[in-house]
Amino acid sequence: MSEPGIDSPRYQALIQLLRTAETLWNASRVFFARWDLSPSQFNVLNLLSGHPDGCTQIDLSRQLIMHRSNVTGLVDRLEERGLVRRKDSATDRRAYLVALTPRGRALLEQILPPYFEVTEGIWDQFPVHRTRQLAGDLARLAKNVENLAHQPAARS
Repeated sequence: MSEPGIDSPRYQALIQLLRTAETLWNASRVFFARWDLSPSQFNVLNLLSGHPDGCTQIDLSRQLIMHRSNVTGLVDRLEERGLVRRKDSATDRRAYLVALTPRGRALLEQILPPYFEVTEGIWDQFPVHRTRQLAGDLARLAKNVENLAHQPAARS
C-alpha cells in the first residue's frame, strides 16, 4: 500500500473525482440554462416525474441530499413558473405534497431527450460494463465517506 499524502494514488483519485464533479455541475448549469432552470430545479422536476401523486418536501430533500430550506426555495421558484404545485397531503395536515403540473411535465418531456443524449455522450468512450463497475465503485466510495463522517473525531 502506498504512503498517504499528496502523491498517493488514492488522494490523486479523490482530487480528480472532485474536479470531475465540479466540471459536471458547471456543464449542467450551462445545459439547463436554455430552459431557464438550474440543475437542482431540473432534479426536482425529474424526481417528481416518478411520483404522479406528489412527494413531500422532506422526501425531496432526502432524495436530493439537500436541506429542507433549500428545497423550499427551489419549489417556490418552480411553483412561481407554474411547473409544480403544492397540494394538501391526505395523510398529514401539516405537510404539503409537491407535484408536477402539466406545464412542468411538458417541459421535462422537452428536456429529457437532449439530456439523455448528452448523458450518453459523456460515457461515449466507456463500455457499458465499465460504467456499471464505476457506478458500483462510486456507491462504495460514498458509503465509506458516510461511515467516516459518522465516526467520532480523532483527538490529537
